[in-house]
Amino acid sequence: MSSDDVRLGAVTLNAPDALALARFYADITGGRAEGAAQWAHVVGPGGEIGFQRVADFRPPTWPDGDVPMHMHLDLHVQDLAAAEARVLAAGATRMDTQPNADHCLVYADPAGHLFCLTLWDGAQAAEHVMRTADGR
Repeated sequence: MSSDDVRLGAVTLNAPDALALARFYADITGGRAEGAAQWAHVVGPGGEIGFQRVADFRPPTWPDGDVPMHMHLDLHVQDLAAAEARVLAAGATRMDTQPNADHCLVYADPAGHLFCLTLWDGAQAAEHVMRTADGR
């Protein structure tokens, strides 16, 4: 690695309680939550997610509303129904709007961040976006 290389490390999400949200993601991914209410992270299969406590945290309102979605996570799964049962049992909420229900379902985590369970991996999603943008 050279001195000017930039590599992706981890994504960090704001939360009202960092450790509580880390435990949610550890539960659904089979990862390990570590930290405290102020800052925590999950280390699990496929990567790491960090969480930091923000006192005035306001969850996004989606698809419309006062607080826009800042980001969402795509979690690759093999079986949407089985994965849905797991995330709902862990405390997720299935969103009413489901624009791509044939391959992707949208949920909110306990802090209100959106995430998707998707049958498509990153390459398939990127290819679809490129085809759609090109009008194919």
